Amino acid sequence: MPSPTLSLLLLADLVLLLHLAVVLFVLLGLLLIVAGNLRRRRWGWVNGWAFRGAHLATIALVVAEAWLGLTCPLTSLEAWLRVSAGGRAYGEQGFIADWLHRLLFYSAPDWVFALLYSGFGLLVLLAWCYFPPRSVPPPGDPAP
Repeated sequence: MPSPTLSLLLLADLVLLLHLAVVLFVLLGLLLIVAGNLRRRRWGWVNGWAFRGAHLATIALVVAEAWLGLTCPLTSLEAWLRVSAGGRAYGEQGFIADWLHRLLFYSAPDWVFALLYSGFGLLVLLAWCYFPPRSVPPPGDPAP
């Protein structure tokens, strides 16, 4: 049976991977929405309410957290798990964890992130208006 410290570090790594998945969902989601609507045969699934609603809600939460000065709950949970496991530095936890942190956590003033997130959120809103979500794909669209 793994030690409690190892279990906490494993959970922290899983939270880090979840955080990366959320970031990729937001970034790639917008690219997929635009690409799926610019193709001759559109990808109907990129305009589904579930996908678009989840995408808009996720970036709205990120923008709200940035402007309110709140720390992302995933960041807080991961930090708590790592401290609870003994507070090891990220560099000591292995190559993958260290590089994921370098990709996700860049050091800059909070206002820079608030502006970047807001700008990206505005792009998501523009995509929502320009390519509105649909309940039923138009004729000729592939099934979701």
